[in-house]
Amino acid sequence: MCITVKQMMQIEENGHQMGFLRKFMMENAGAAAVKRLVEKFDDIKSKNVLVFAGLGNNGGDGLVIARHLSGYGSNVTIFLLGEPDNIRSEECSWNWNLLEKMKSIKLLTGGSLDDLNNLEFDIIIDGILGTGISGEIREPQSSAITFINKSNAFKLTVDVPSGVDPDTGNKNSPHVIADMTVTFHRMKVGMPKAKDVCGEIFVEKIGIPPEAEDGVL
Repeated sequence: MCITVKQMMQIEENGHQMGFLRKFMMENAGAAAVKRLVEKFDDIKSKNVLVFAGLGNNGGDGLVIARHLSGYGSNVTIFLLGEPDNIRSEECSWNWNLLEKMKSIKLLTGGSLDDLNNLEFDIIIDGILGTGISGEIREPQSSAITFINKSNAFKLTVDVPSGVDPDTGNKNSPHVIADMTVTFHRMKVGMPKAKDVCGEIFVEKIGIPPEAEDGVL
């Protein structure tokens, strides 16, 4: 069964109210995505990884992915598309504060991608927008999406390729063209219509109690 963004948000809220906090959901989502990367790449320790992180929960998932990959020995760079003070979710902010204590990860912030010039990456994580898309793709998100698509790196998208409407499958310009998409709890209704830009799709459970769906589905 596929679900809408509104249904997913209500299921998450129900789970949170039950005591399964959003912080736990974010942790499990990031860990599930990394599990798929580790299965894909036997030599994950040798990989240079770039994580593009937005300022919301999709970015927070990306930050968790970065921390886990660092634990595997990957060389990880995070580009936060904005400033830390503007992070919009408590869970994302909590994960950013944790990463600031980790010398094993390179942290970049702001709107200019100049710091990425002449750097080569084996894997790029799209944690820019996910299901949080609304309206036109603005800067610096637009430049980040273009950077991803121009790269020869393996591209993993968190939840839904940035620029793709998760409810309709409509593609904004620009939108990420991924090699793999890891989505969470249930497939989003628009994704089957956008399979051409999702790559290989995995639907991962992240520990949300089934009772959280009561009254929603």
